[in-house]
Amino acid sequence: MNDKQHTIKAPVTVSGIGLHTGVVSNMTFKPAPINHGHKFQRIDLPGKPVVNVDVDNVVDLSRGTTIEQNGARVNTVEHTLAALVGLQIDNVLIELDGPEPPIMDGSSIEFVKALQEVGLQEQNALRNFFEITQGLSYKDEDRGVEIAALPLDDYRLTVMVDYNSPVLGSQHASITDLNQFEKEIAPCRTFVFLHELEMLYKQNLIKGGDLDNAIVIVDRVVQDDELTHLSELLQKQKVEVKEEGILNNTELRFKNEPARHKLLDLLGDLALIGRPIKGQILAARPGHAANIAFAKKVKKLIHEATIKNVPTYDPKKKPVMDINQISATLPHRYPFLLIDKIIHLDETTVMGIKNITMNEPFFQGHFPGNPVLPGVIQIEAMAQTGGILVLNSVEKPEDYWTYFLGIDKCRFKRKVLPGDTIIFRCELLAPIKRGIAKMSGQAFVGGQLVMEAEMSASIVKKDA
Repeated sequence: MNDKQHTIKAPVTVSGIGLHTGVVSNMTFKPAPINHGHKFQRIDLPGKPVVNVDVDNVVDLSRGTTIEQNGARVNTVEHTLAALVGLQIDNVLIELDGPEPPIMDGSSIEFVKALQEVGLQEQNALRNFFEITQGLSYKDEDRGVEIAALPLDDYRLTVMVDYNSPVLGSQHASITDLNQFEKEIAPCRTFVFLHELEMLYKQNLIKGGDLDNAIVIVDRVVQDDELTHLSELLQKQKVEVKEEGILNNTELRFKNEPARHKLLDLLGDLALIGRPIKGQILAARPGHAANIAFAKKVKKLIHEATIKNVPTYDPKKKPVMDINQISATLPHRYPFLLIDKIIHLDETTVMGIKNITMNEPFFQGHFPGNPVLPGVIQIEAMAQTGGILVLNSVEKPEDYWTYFLGIDKCRFKRKVLPGDTIIFRCELLAPIKRGIAKMSGQAFVGGQLVMEAEMSASIVKKDA
């Protein structure tokens, strides 16, 4: 698996009809910056709203996965997302001028070809893997569905299906290396059983369905009058089938193509977790509802791990910046220089240390007899830590000022007292643009979260 984040080198467009909506749309994949992730943008709607690829945005699972945000909906996203995950593309903006990505031939291969045509671009940032460290499972006993995740320093998926059908029987499909995706999984088309076909039409689904973009599995003998009805339904001059098999006698690309397509769907649905995964996924009889329910369990695990995964501080280790280097970077001075060390600094994240002592001047007037560190001091110390991160983005930090612009979603979780050591962690929420930085910040004491907030700051040249 790739260690670095990737985007694409240039925009590329695919066009076609949507499987369920029947609406023709153009979909353009565009390069995106580090930590952007996967996002759709409905450019046909007022304001061109963006829909984040997030399991919390799933609103419908009727024969496909539909997401909605900011008043905009995108239907059937799984085949598109599977192509991005399969090619290990982390950051891309997907512009769409309709409600649904084109179904193309019912697989992901046309998306893969388009993305490969423009090429991938490595980015100077590590991928933010979520590693499965313990077994995780989901069961739907009524449907006989089970999905499990096991620890593994890679990403592997195995799917097992059993449709109780004489045509399909029991099948399984696996991918042990994402480099296999293009040849082994991407070409595998969506499928439907004949007995489901008319029901889906009556439910106003598969308006764009065609024998060129879906496999119709016939698991019983079909009479001539039913074939005539099917030809009218599908608007085909003639449809035919052997006693039991595939409508219009379409040849399967793989003997287990349906199982492989279920793996493709699973790969696309799990993209909604929002982070690349390290783990082994085992799925029996999966479907979109189960995939998304499982993805929500993984996202919950990520949230819990984020809180539990507190930064640690070893005072014996040499800091990235000591107080003299901090003083040379920040303009603040006593009594308002509020951080003592920087223990981590890269392009997107910084961690700083503040040691709390009773000798701090504000304790004399703030809650006498009950010395609690004021929340505004915590915020300012966090902002100064974030200021180091912002100034790290310019060649000569001493030539710039940083100004605090705003704060949002601020929460104080626990009291901070004299004798405590606070570890601040600030991370960019998006790349710095036009001198404006947006960050998420957390403060920890003794392994517990004491404060969190989102902040924005401006960086301005001193002679401007």
